[in-house]
Amino acid sequence: MKYYLHRDVSWMYFNYRILQEARKEHVPLLERLTFLGIYSNNLDEFYRVRMATLSRIADYEDKSARSQQEESRLLIKQINKLNNKYSKEFEQTIAEIKEKLCEENICLIGVDELSEEQQQFVHSFFQQKLSGYINPIWLSAVKQIADETDENIYLAIKMSDGNGKSRHNYALIALPVTVCGRFVRLPDGDGKSFLMYLDDVIRFCLPKIFAGTGYTEFKAHTFKFTKDAEMEIDNDLRNGLLQKISKGVKSRKKGEPLRVIYDEKMPKDVLKRVMEKLNLDRLDTMLAGGRYHNHKDLMAFPDCGRKDLKYPEWPPILKPELSGDISILEQVRKKDRFIHVPYHSFDSYIRLLQEAAINKNVKSIKTTLYRLAKDSKVVNALINAARNGKKVTVVIELLARFDETSNINWSKRMQDAGIHVIFGVEGLKVHSKVTHISMRTGGDIACVSSGNFHEGNARMYTDYLLMTAQKNIVREVNAVFDFIEKPYSPIRFKELLVSPNEMKQKFVRLINDEIRNKQAGKPAYIKVKINHVTDPVIVKKLYEASANGVEIDMVVRGNCSLITGVRGVSDTIRINGIIDRYLEHSRIFIFAAGGEEEVFIGSADWMPRNLDNRIEVITPIYDADLKADLRQVVEFGLKDTLQGRWVDGSGKNLPWDGNDGLPFRSQEALYNYYKDSIGENNEKG
Repeated sequence: MKYYLHRDVSWMYFNYRILQEARKEHVPLLERLTFLGIYSNNLDEFYRVRMATLSRIADYEDKSARSQQEESRLLIKQINKLNNKYSKEFEQTIAEIKEKLCEENICLIGVDELSEEQQQFVHSFFQQKLSGYINPIWLSAVKQIADETDENIYLAIKMSDGNGKSRHNYALIALPVTVCGRFVRLPDGDGKSFLMYLDDVIRFCLPKIFAGTGYTEFKAHTFKFTKDAEMEIDNDLRNGLLQKISKGVKSRKKGEPLRVIYDEKMPKDVLKRVMEKLNLDRLDTMLAGGRYHNHKDLMAFPDCGRKDLKYPEWPPILKPELSGDISILEQVRKKDRFIHVPYHSFDSYIRLLQEAAINKNVKSIKTTLYRLAKDSKVVNALINAARNGKKVTVVIELLARFDETSNINWSKRMQDAGIHVIFGVEGLKVHSKVTHISMRTGGDIACVSSGNFHEGNARMYTDYLLMTAQKNIVREVNAVFDFIEKPYSPIRFKELLVSPNEMKQKFVRLINDEIRNKQAGKPAYIKVKINHVTDPVIVKKLYEASANGVEIDMVVRGNCSLITGVRGVSDTIRINGIIDRYLEHSRIFIFAAGGEEEVFIGSADWMPRNLDNRIEVITPIYDADLKADLRQVVEFGLKDTLQGRWVDGSGKNLPWDGNDGLPFRSQEALYNYYKDSIGENNEKG
């Protein structure tokens, strides 16, 4: 396709929007540090997974893969070029924020700036908290640094005895960040708060660490590396070739380094020894940077009691109809209900499960779990239901990336409690977010969500959760669980859009309807709020709709392969990308349908993996109040000029100029909208 931006390039543009957020003067100072941490953490995961995939394909020697191989090599070069460009801006931003923090009396100081009192504190801190976790390794004894974890940051140390003919040696120290944190709080003084990087604490204490070795002079420079985590398939190649590569690739193994970031002032002899131990190849990334790395730790930067330098608190709102003494099950039977987290409290969903666990009219509970909180109230409620004699079925996805271990541990606990646990589907990730509650009398209940049933995510991710007793939807949600157990059986869904069954075909049909309605002079438009748009079939169909004059307005957070503003191709497509205090995660689809507007929510993005390789569920919304609320959510997103950026395929990320240029922040407006609506309901009550 001529006008199609590769997903990985578009992802770099998305991550750059996070970096841009860290540069905004109106964003609270400590929140700007958090955005830098998010940017860095995102980049690590991107290299572990997506760049690993590209690197493997680029290294795969086979005539049948030559075009994909060449494309991957070009993409790697393009991504590394963008990474180098953005990294300079990243370092500049850190320096600027550090200076502004100091103006606010939060000082991040180095070894040479320690007062005598602070020096004594650092020595004491090292003896009491650190010394047992510092285990240097002579670099000459290391076979491959890649055998170490890439979760750490490392100090490469060059030492000498200080004599005229210096005797040199080299060592490696992994910083124990998980034990002590990355930032050490020093004693306050003169109305100022002082902090120090853990790196510098260890630098200061190197004479203690190497006591008895005869070395007296030390130079330590940080570096970090990112390893290949896995090969992500996602239709990068045709199926037969994918299987061939998965089984036959020998040139790159899981766990090899793909990217190294190092202190640009690291001496050449030290750098040479480190790189030799990392065994990089020509397509891997070597990036010279500043003194400190592993900036994901900035997400946990101490606030030093300065709440004024963070976002004001927005306590989750408890909806009266879901938090009083009246049964939630009964409330849902009377009318469809919803919560929009984190604006609304996720406790309402937990309370629904807790009520179902003890309600004698409840026979069974079925749910899908993709990611789980560390101390999951959701799982505890399900275990309680099983103990109370309910038949509980949980579909848990063991391949939820980076949460595999947690999910395995929780599944064992659930099995021990008598819960029937289904471990996903071979060849298909179960990514749907659905719950079914079966009742003896009065009708069953179902929940369909755009996000995980995860109370941690519900504090940071914007997600929409429908609770309904509408028989057709509830019946089909129950059928989803049959489909999960027999995913290739010919189960037909009339209400729900279910992948990999017929979701893509139904979305294509909905877009085609808008094209026909436009040609017939009927109302025709598409409004979408989504995370990613990369599926070639959907992209092509949206271009066709635009070419026929259908107005297409979208709020897209992440990957976006659409290129807008191309005459005759995408003139009517406008896309806003919003980065703010909450991660935009809800998926909402609105089609004009000739004046009888159709509205949907659910778990799927418009990506090949969601439409072809996962079990996903999208539900129609019929309740007029919910439809109006969802329309409001999307309209607010399309008006956001303070946090929005034009997503047009160029990577410029220019500020969004909707709402007639007036300042508007959608997340703040939504929070106030929901807070005001609670007040209005209370007054009516």
